[in-house]
Amino acid sequence: METTPQSELRFATAPQTSLDIRPTSGHIGAEIRGIDLSLSLSDAVVADLRAALLRWKVLFFHGQRLSQAQHVELGRRFGEVTRAHPTLPAAFPDHPEILLLDWEEANAMGGAEIASLWHTDVTYVPNPPMGAILHGVVIPSHGGDTQWLNLAVAYERLSPEIKSLIDGLHAVHCNRINVKRGELPGEYEKRFRSQDLRAVHPVVRVHPETGEKILFVNPNFTSHILELSRLESRHLLAMLFEHMTDHEFTTRLRWEPGSLAFWDNRATAHIVPTDIPPGARRCVQRITIAGDLPIGPDGERSYALRGDAFQ
Repeated sequence: METTPQSELRFATAPQTSLDIRPTSGHIGAEIRGIDLSLSLSDAVVADLRAALLRWKVLFFHGQRLSQAQHVELGRRFGEVTRAHPTLPAAFPDHPEILLLDWEEANAMGGAEIASLWHTDVTYVPNPPMGAILHGVVIPSHGGDTQWLNLAVAYERLSPEIKSLIDGLHAVHCNRINVKRGELPGEYEKRFRSQDLRAVHPVVRVHPETGEKILFVNPNFTSHILELSRLESRHLLAMLFEHMTDHEFTTRLRWEPGSLAFWDNRATAHIVPTDIPPGARRCVQRITIAGDLPIGPDGERSYALRGDAFQ
């Protein structure tokens, strides 16, 4: 008997919404049209946006002109907004929740040396953010697209044997930044690693709202699997990393000034663009929404090895 994939089962009876939702790919991503996020949103609209986020994992909005205060307030409609970053300094004293991601400034501090890898944000703390909202402020005329992938579908597409193996495994995540071969660490990496932060997470986490199983590892921050030897861990993680980045599981955003992306950090990974044209500037601002402790299929929760919860 043919079975229905888990994600379809979860959302087959999703409530109807008044939002104009335009999916951007088969498994992840939707553009939301006809909404002004700078205005006060009703509880009904917030509920519809949350439902759309759970279904599509990342939502895209264009033509949004939000002040920094409005950006933070938007995040608060979905949970507690954290400080800008565990280790990087906040750029705006009046809004310590906002992380400035400026291509020009980052490269001046050695950002060009960093290898861009798929990652889920801040998984080196015991409670990674529930979600993130990224607002495009200065956008180049071309280049700089961001891509996301659906880690729930990535898990679904694994064989039953691999699922059975990884459902009970746990991995260490740490705040490292991979630099390109032959490059020395720059000032940006030194700031990023100014504290030693490490956490243990289930290799598969159960989504707290949808019940989906999520492949919860990433090439940037996942170090090794506790239950395996380093050799076994290295090979298993390499296979999982290759599998999760299949193009079928992805979507991408072509940024415009005023574009905004809101993603479920519990069920996605994304990759930072490196194709900014020479001399062009790309400046985006991000807030993150506080998350809970991930729980694996075995019921075990994540915990810190070094550092505290991220608030």
